[in-house]
Formats: sequence, C-alpha cells, structure tokens
Amino acid sequence: MSTAVATPARTGQVLADLIPASRVRDIALVAGGAALTGLAAQIAVPIPGSPVPVTGQTFAALLVGTTLGTRRGFLSLALYALAGVAGVPWFAGGTSGAAAVSFGYILGMILASAAVGALARRGADRNVWRTAGTMLIGEAIIYAVGVPYLAYAADMSLSAAVAAGLTPFLIGDAVKAALAMGLLPSAWKLAKR
Repeated sequence: MSTAVATPARTGQVLADLIPASRVRDIALVAGGAALTGLAAQIAVPIPGSPVPVTGQTFAALLVGTTLGTRRGFLSLALYALAGVAGVPWFAGGTSGAAAVSFGYILGMILASAAVGALARRGADRNVWRTAGTMLIGEAIIYAVGVPYLAYAADMSLSAAVAAGLTPFLIGDAVKAALAMGLLPSAWKLAKR
C-alpha cells in the first residue's frame, strides 16, 4: 500500500489535488461538493415574474467544479442532482424532484462543473482574469441547458424564457464571478506558501 504525498501546485492540478490522494479523499470531496451545493441552494431569493429564484447554487456548482476538477466535479453535481431527484430536499428553497421548471439549470450545472474543472486543470483558476473567463463559460453552459428547459417545461417561448430565466440573473452572476475572481487565485497563492 503506497501513500501519495501532495506536491507543490503545478499545471494539471486543481486545488483538491493538494490534499494527499486516496479513495476516501475523493469520496469525501464528491459528497462534500454535493452538500455544499445543496446548502448554497437554500440561499434563494424569488424574482418577480420568474419561476426561477436567485440562489447560491450556481456559484457553489462552479466552485466545486474548479476546486475538484472535471471528474470529481461532475460526480459531485451528478450526486447532488440524483439525490435531489430521489427526494433529498436540497434544491432551491428546500425542494426536491425533477418536476420543477428550473431542473434544467441543475442539469446544466453538472456539465458546467465538468467544463470549469477541465479549465482549472489547465490553470484557468490561478489568476483573476482567467478565473473570470472560466466562470463566464460555466454560467453560459448552465444557461444553455437551463433556459431551453425552462421554455419547454413552463410552456414559454424562448424569448419569454430568456426574459424570465436569464436576464434577471446577469447582475448576480457578475457578482458571483467577482467573488470567484478573488477567492480562487487567493487560494492558490495561499497553497504556494
């Protein structure tokens, strides 16, 4: 039985890779990422005229993807989605199940967490501007799945779904990107010490 030792940060690593490797670590990180997303989803502010609330869920999903990497990020958000569909009340506002018109955003978060994880492996979370770009790509993926799903599930036109499920969230997404721009590069600076 060999024990892996964390090495100094290098391209090809994500923040989670700085923790000594083991199956227990990976399981804990995947479960922890799902739980963090579930907790962040409880921060939900209704938007007048939209069936989709502003939540901390998207920020958590993108943070999980960048810190855990492609595979663990994907698994973490897939676990979050599957557990929520199975009845764990940790979707926005303590809901569960796949019937919500906003479920497409959750599906988008699974893909987005994998994409930002892949970008983070290439060092895209280590400086402010690349982190901003990474978060914007992740948000775009979430909307690319969530908005058409909203249009279909709520029987809206695509333009109505954009007005209800995208436009009201742009300022909040800019704030979330700004938080990530400060948080992730700072975490790498601390890790280098």
